[in-house]
Amino acid sequence: MYHRISQIRNKLGQDKIKQKKKIQILLDQTTRKLIQDYSPMWTNKQIWEFEQLNEELTFDTVYAERSNFESWNTKMANPDVFIRDVVVRTFDNFLDGYELWISNKDQGKLDSKYVAYLMSVMADVMIEEEVCLNFRIENDALVVVIDEKADVIDCKEFFEEFYHLATGFNFDTDTGIPDDETEAELYLIRLQEEFDGRMQNKLGDKYLPGNNDPDTLHAKD
Repeated sequence: MYHRISQIRNKLGQDKIKQKKKIQILLDQTTRKLIQDYSPMWTNKQIWEFEQLNEELTFDTVYAERSNFESWNTKMANPDVFIRDVVVRTFDNFLDGYELWISNKDQGKLDSKYVAYLMSVMADVMIEEEVCLNFRIENDALVVVIDEKADVIDCKEFFEEFYHLATGFNFDTDTGIPDDETEAELYLIRLQEEFDGRMQNKLGDKYLPGNNDPDTLHAKD
């Protein structure tokens, strides 16, 4: 974690961070509205419970060039797939700038009852690398793409909407994460504990530490 954060910090540079403190760029407005429309977002515990009851739930997906959707039957289509599996397996397509379109299996459109679930799963997949996303509904499908304009400040805002802590930088002070690796790890642990406390107060038993699911917590024992 510390190594990844150091890379992000070096990439951004201190000048850009200071500039961002003066002019705060908010979440992509289409994404923000969609999150608001389908709030509250699901915690990982809720995702886990839903998937236990819907073990065979699959979707049709296809990658398309930005704003250039052609068909659900292209060479970049992945029909009848588990959403988490296909995103992990085809992640390079995201990095190459493609949009992911998602619909119900064999329908070419997405039932609105799955939108919050899918957005929450996508955010959970992306938190490890702190890659934030833009969402929109187009032609009755959910469209997902990496937010290439976002920096760590934008990502912090994005992931907190899904009850995840993005720890790329401390945005409240100039010192940020300590340079010493041991001190940095302790600092990040404290940030997570404080974040967990806020989320527990807000969500109650829907929230598990680190926004984990029951299987993940059991695996750590």
